[in-house]
Amino acid sequence: MNRLPSTILAGALALGAVVPALAGPAAARPAADAPTRTAAGASAGTAAAATDRADRRRPVEATVVRVAGSVDLLSVRGAGPFRIGASLTRLSAAGLIDWTAGCAGVVHAGVTGDWAGKILLAFRDGRLVSVGTATAPPRSPAGASVGMSFAELEEIYGRRGELITNDAGDATAYLVRFGSRVELFTGHPIRPGVGYLEAGRADFVERGFRQGRSC
Repeated sequence: MNRLPSTILAGALALGAVVPALAGPAAARPAADAPTRTAAGASAGTAAAATDRADRRRPVEATVVRVAGSVDLLSVRGAGPFRIGASLTRLSAAGLIDWTAGCAGVVHAGVTGDWAGKILLAFRDGRLVSVGTATAPPRSPAGASVGMSFAELEEIYGRRGELITNDAGDATAYLVRFGSRVELFTGHPIRPGVGYLEAGRADFVERGFRQGRSC
C-alpha cells in the first residue's frame, strides 16, 4: 500500500507536463483520464498482491472431524474400542484395562483413556458381554441416556422397547431388543428415572436383571 501515493504523484506530475502542451481544454481530457486509470489499476494490483501475501502468511486451519460416538455412544456393539466379544487378554495387553474384579465367573473391569470413569465392563469366559454406564453421555444410538424418565424412553423407542419386571417383582427396567443383544435401562436407587444403562448380550444383561446377580 506504500507504493500507491508515489504512483499517484507520478501521474500528477505527468499530467502537469502534458496539459500546458495541449492546445485547448478539450484535448486535456484524455490526458487526465490516462493517469486516473493507471492509478486505479495500480491500486487493484497492489490490493490483490497484499491479499495474496496475507493468504500465504495465514496458517492453515486444521479441520477437526468429530467421530460419531468417540466418547458419546454406547450400543449393543459396545463403546469405543470396547466391542462386545472382545478378549479381556487383548484389551489388557493394549493398556485399555485399568482394574479387574472377579465374582461368580464374571470379571468386572474399569478402563483407561477417554472412557475412564464413564463405563464398566463385564467379561464372561474371557469375552466382553456387557458395557454399562451411570453417566450421560454416553447415550444410546437413539439418544436415550441415564437421567431420563421411563416415559421419555417410551417416546424414543415406541414399540421397539418394553417395561419389564424382574423375577422377584421388586424392580422395573426398560428393555430394547436387538436380536441376541439388548439395551437395558434400570432405575436409579434414589430418584425416579434411569440410573444405569447397560448394553450387550441378552443372555447376560437381561438374564442378570430378571434373575438377579449375586455380585
